[in-house]
This record gives sequence, C-alpha cells and structure tokens, in this order.
Amino acid sequence: MHDRQRIMVVDDNQEMLKILNRTLELEGFDAIVVADGDSALTLLEETDPDLVILDIMMPGLDGFQTLDLIRERSNVPIIMLTARAEVTALQRSLFLGADDYVSKPFSTRALIARIRAKLRRTRREPLQSLEKDSSAL
Repeated sequence: MHDRQRIMVVDDNQEMLKILNRTLELEGFDAIVVADGDSALTLLEETDPDLVILDIMMPGLDGFQTLDLIRERSNVPIIMLTARAEVTALQRSLFLGADDYVSKPFSTRALIARIRAKLRRTRREPLQSLEKDSSAL
C-alpha cells in the first residue's frame, strides 16, 4: 500500500491542473494529473487513486461519460469540479455516481476539506491494526 493518498485530477485546463497539483502536493497527497477522460480511464487501474476530481466540460469524453465509465470499473470517490453551476448538471452528476460537486471558482481550502472528509469515510485500511497494537501494551 502506498504511503501518501493518491488523488487523480482530470481537467483539460492546464492552469487548473497546475494549481490543483501544487495544492494537493502541499497538502500531503500524491497528485495524478490528466487532461482528458481517456487518459483517466487508462491510468485508473494502473495508479489506483484514492479519490478522483473530475471536470465536466472536456473535449472527447466529457466528465459525465468519464464518470459513467469509471463507475463501471471502480467505486473510487469522485468529486465533480466544474464551471457548470446549474442544478441539472449537479443532479446528473449525482445520478451517475459522483460523491460531491464543487462549482468553479472554488476555495482550495474548502476543496481540501471535502477531499479529506470523503477519504475519511472511505478509508481502505481496517482499524483492527490499532486494536492489535494496543493489546501488546
């Protein structure tokens, strides 16, 4: 198992990828940044991210299509990050299996808080290791 949690960021905006890559790295995460849905699907199994941040409006596979295809393969938590603030985009995202929805512009501190909350609820390692350690005392 890897030491740092991996966050995959899928966005066609290079400036957004740079900002999120830097923010995530400073917060102690390993960032995997990709510019399109096809690349995200290719890297999904290879990198086994702990969470995916996914833009909706991208060329080729859009975020909705990418979300749907990720859900066919994985139950990884997904936060949609998009400039589309209308309710129908939020509803469609949640219907397709997204765990959260953040509209651009956004606060990086609020996004990090949401990421940490999702990761706490989906932590993969069991708490039994703590019980074993305390029994040795």
